[in-house]
Amino acid sequence: MSGAGTDWEPAVVAVLGAGSWGTTFAKVLADAAAATGKERSIRIWGRRPEVVEQINTLHLNEQYLKDTPLPESITASTDVAEVLDGAELVILAVPAQSLRPQLKDWKELVAPGAVVVSLMKGLELGTDSRMSQVIAEELDIPDSQVAVVSGPNLAMEIARQEPTASVVACSDEDTAAAIAHCCTAPYFRPYTSTDVVGVEIGGIVKNVIALAVGICEGKQMGDNTKASVITRGLAETSRLALALGGDAHTMAGLAGLGDLVATCSSPLSRNHTAGRLLGEGLTLDEVTAKMTQTAEGIKSGYAVNELAVSLGVDMPITAAVVAVLEGRLSVDELGPRLLARSLKSEGDY
Repeated sequence: MSGAGTDWEPAVVAVLGAGSWGTTFAKVLADAAAATGKERSIRIWGRRPEVVEQINTLHLNEQYLKDTPLPESITASTDVAEVLDGAELVILAVPAQSLRPQLKDWKELVAPGAVVVSLMKGLELGTDSRMSQVIAEELDIPDSQVAVVSGPNLAMEIARQEPTASVVACSDEDTAAAIAHCCTAPYFRPYTSTDVVGVEIGGIVKNVIALAVGICEGKQMGDNTKASVITRGLAETSRLALALGGDAHTMAGLAGLGDLVATCSSPLSRNHTAGRLLGEGLTLDEVTAKMTQTAEGIKSGYAVNELAVSLGVDMPITAAVVAVLEGRLSVDELGPRLLARSLKSEGDY
């Protein structure tokens, strides 16, 4: 689909992943089509038969989206081949660490020329690869067919149709514009970008910073502390993005600052919640058992720290969070480490 304009209209869309964000984005795509009078079949693949059945019969996904009604143009199946059959647009919304093995199984089922969009905000353990890189490698498709959606995307708020802006990033401007056109709903406004690196890094690192802010909240630290961590967290996110070739302007936008503020501030954020529970004294195992959805920052934090070390990028907040996750640092010792950089000008990244 590389180079297609905004008149491109995928008749069939596959959404792989029936969690909160996958289901919500399916709703966005359905509502976007309905707003322009277009016919669009949206199929969700889910692992759990009970979730699939509820989407098909009640048009609900109560486990993840409570009583939010889903459009009738959305159907679901546990058969991934059925979901992918003829899909011109494929949306991936699975846990980051399971993506590569799943793509190996799905590769032959993805239609030639299909555009693949990542909703995931994680860095792969062991390879330090971004999700767009994993997709291009495993599906053997060009970068122009791979896009990412990021920004302040708290699923429950979007499902409730609260106004939200986001970013669609792809190396091919026309592809980004075509995807943005497909997901422009009355309450969902996508902007476009060609800075895939910056958009992805913003979405990845903010999860780790949100863990730090959550821990601060769990320890009942004040707003000054949390604001300081968010601001310096943006600085270290920017350092990593720039080292990888990202654009500084992206960090000041929706996929950088916007996503960071939403994720660090909202009780709807899984990573913020996980951090708060750690700050309240729960062990990592207890937090994992208590959470109903994946807090990507817990696993991606290790990969982010490893990548930063390999590039020589100073990321003290990330390093401190990883030390807590590994049990090398207690949450009581975390505070003094969060702003532990040598004295220098604030503008010196």
